[in-house]
Amino acid sequence: MNVFLLLGLCTAQACAQTAWPVKPVPSTSERVAILDEKRLNESSGLCLSGRDPKIFWTLNDSGGEPCVFAIDRAGKTRAKVRVRDAANFDWEDIALGKDEKGAPALFIADIGDNLRIRSTLQIYQISEPEVSAPGKPVEETSSASPKIWRFYYPDGRHNAESLLVHPQTRRMYILTKSDDGPSTLYAFPETLKEDASMKLEKITTLIFPALIRAGKRPHDNCMTTSAGFSPDASRMLVSTYSSLYEWMLPQEKPLAEALNAPPVRLAPLLVRQMEGACYDADSQTLWFSSEGLPTPLFRVTR
Repeated sequence: MNVFLLLGLCTAQACAQTAWPVKPVPSTSERVAILDEKRLNESSGLCLSGRDPKIFWTLNDSGGEPCVFAIDRAGKTRAKVRVRDAANFDWEDIALGKDEKGAPALFIADIGDNLRIRSTLQIYQISEPEVSAPGKPVEETSSASPKIWRFYYPDGRHNAESLLVHPQTRRMYILTKSDDGPSTLYAFPETLKEDASMKLEKITTLIFPALIRAGKRPHDNCMTTSAGFSPDASRMLVSTYSSLYEWMLPQEKPLAEALNAPPVRLAPLLVRQMEGACYDADSQTLWFSSEGLPTPLFRVTR
C-alpha cells in the first residue's frame, strides 16, 4: 500500500478515536450474584426476560449444548431449555424481541467466526419459555421447532458477537468484532425470509479505541462482545472487554445518524471476560456477565 495512503488511513482512524470519550462517566458496579449453574462456564450473552423482569436469559459460547438458561437476580437457575433442531457451532449472543403476534421471543445468535471460514450463519428464534417457580426443581425442557434466519454479509465474512433486536420495529442487527477497533453494524431485511439466506445491509462503522486499563491490554477495548437496545428504544449499548459504550437514540434521527455522535463511556469493574450485557426494564440500569467459573452477575448504575 502507498505509504501516504496508509498514513491517511491511520490519521482518519485516529481522528475518529479521539472524538470518543477517554474519561468514563461516574458509575458503580455491584456484583449481585454468583450463578449457581456450573454448566454456565462461558456465559456469552445476556438479555432481560419479556415475561418477568426479575429473570435473565443467557447461554454458553461455542461448543456448548444448544441450550439457553434462565437465571434470577439471586443467581438461581430457573430454566434450562434445549433449542430443538439447533447446533451450538459458535453461539455468541442472545436478545429479547417479539414474534409476529407481539409475544416475547428469544433470538439466539450463532454468529461467531474467528477464522472467517463459515459459509452458514444463523439466528434461532424461539418463543420465550416458561420458568420454574423460585425454589422448585429445574428440569430440562425443549423448545418448539425454532424459526431459523440465515444470512450473509454483503462484503465478505466477518466475526461477530453482538446481536440487537429493536423493541419497536423488531428489526435485527449484527455488530461485527475486530482486534483493532473497526466494527460494522449490519441490518437484516425488514421482511424476513425463512427459505433463503438473506443479505444484510451495512448501516455504519464504529471504531472502538485502544485504551489502557490496569489488568487489560489496550486492544481489549477495541473488541466488541455484546450489544443491545434499551426496552424503550431510547439508547443503545455496546460492551467490549474493557468498557461499556452507550448512545442516545433520538426518535427523529435515523440510527446511522444517531451513532455518529460520540457515545458515553462507562468503565465497569473489570472481570475475566465481559461477554454479555443488557439493559434493565428501566432502560438505564445495566447488567453484565462474564465467562469463566465462578460466573458473576453485575449491575451497573450511574
